[in-house]
Amino acid sequence: MCADTFGVGIRLTEEELRFVVRVPSDVDSGWTDPEAFQSLVAETVWDLLDQESVLGAVADRFEAGATVTLGTVTLEPDGTVVSHDLDAPGAEPGDQAK
Repeated sequence: MCADTFGVGIRLTEEELRFVVRVPSDVDSGWTDPEAFQSLVAETVWDLLDQESVLGAVADRFEAGATVTLGTVTLEPDGTVVSHDLDAPGAEPGDQAK
């Protein structure tokens, strides 16, 4: 097994904020349960960033339809965090939105 890097962000809709995980096309075969690894990625991100302040900042600074990039997290299928490059949203609207 080898580590994979997942991009993570928050997608704003009119009704909610959605945590999104971008999965590499060549993801390791050790990731057998998509729901489990997406949950693991989310748990890892919220262990590293303050969920309440991040979601509050996204809701306050960005418009519906935006996806705010938080960065990347690299995990092994057993849940080991290899590395991460995560940041809370920038202070200016549009800093990290796509």
